[in-house]
Amino acid sequence: MKLCVFDFDSTLMDGETIDEIAAACGKKEEVSRITRQAMAGELDFYESLTRRVALLKGLYYPDVLDICQQLPLMNGAKETIAELKKHGYKVIIFSGGFHEATYYFKDQLGYDAEFANNLHHKGQVLSGCVGGEMMFNDSKGVMLKRMQGLLQVSEADTLVVGDGANDLSMFAHAGTRVAFCAKPVLQKAANVIVSEKDLRLLLDQIELS
Repeated sequence: MKLCVFDFDSTLMDGETIDEIAAACGKKEEVSRITRQAMAGELDFYESLTRRVALLKGLYYPDVLDICQQLPLMNGAKETIAELKKHGYKVIIFSGGFHEATYYFKDQLGYDAEFANNLHHKGQVLSGCVGGEMMFNDSKGVMLKRMQGLLQVSEADTLVVGDGANDLSMFAHAGTRVAFCAKPVLQKAANVIVSEKDLRLLLDQIELS
């Protein structure tokens, strides 16, 4: 068995989920600025996530679900996952974003499992709090090591794909490290770089068999 882990926002999805949600309460510019700083490695991920989610307080949760279900997917996302699975890869999503999006797209894109965070809500209204599996700078790396142990997959047989600084921790434990339209901080840790918004291009640069 081989393992492929994708980031979700700006990798499988063309954009940032939290930025799209923030647009619904007129906070997109402020949230996007914090997102850019976090993905460039200029802010601690936990700090940036909690600050951004706090700005969403008061949004109606069903509206949030509707936004998450209409997110634009990256070119070639479905085809790339299908090709990887055809070649024996287990495909998993690690997202510093939210299950509200990653769970919804699981069947559409065909990945095997997803790990992300949850937007806390009370009475169908966002509380401004967040919790989950992907809260910290090192969360993806910690989870990747667990998956490798459970699935008995080596680092050499592990492929990771991401775009931002919070993907660095999983890059440290993978043989093939794809920086997809990525920030400079992640490109430095990659051994495959794809600079165009089409995930199918990575298939030409990795060993599938």
